[in-house]
Amino acid sequence: QVQLVESGGGLVQAGGSLRLSCVASGRTSGRTFSSYSMGWFRQAPGKEREFVATINWIGGSTYYADSVKGRFTISRDNAKNTVYLQMNSLKPEDTAVYYCAATMKWQLVLLRNSHEYEYWGQGTQVTVSS
Repeated sequence: QVQLVESGGGLVQAGGSLRLSCVASGRTSGRTFSSYSMGWFRQAPGKEREFVATINWIGGSTYYADSVKGRFTISRDNAKNTVYLQMNSLKPEDTAVYYCAATMKWQLVLLRNSHEYEYWGQGTQVTVSS
């Protein structure tokens, strides 16, 4: 079992920045953090959960949703078992509960789909005011 715990959410004004962190623990023997692709998803009130960003375990390749390209950056520190989501130039429409997720899959095209992920965090609230 893998436990994922997000942190860093909160209230920020439009145009501001936040950095979300997701720490992984309780990994199965033989599966280190570096073996997992990691993703960030978000769900706003009344809307479906949507893909935000992903980073795989092969060369650290990344992919972003069009809505966050140029503003958000996903990164990982395998030594700390942590994936980050740096969010800049935040907009009110970024307001949502943000979830991190982990999977053993690596294909970027698959990592855009929430059903490809095996483990999920509890979510952290990000609220962007006008």
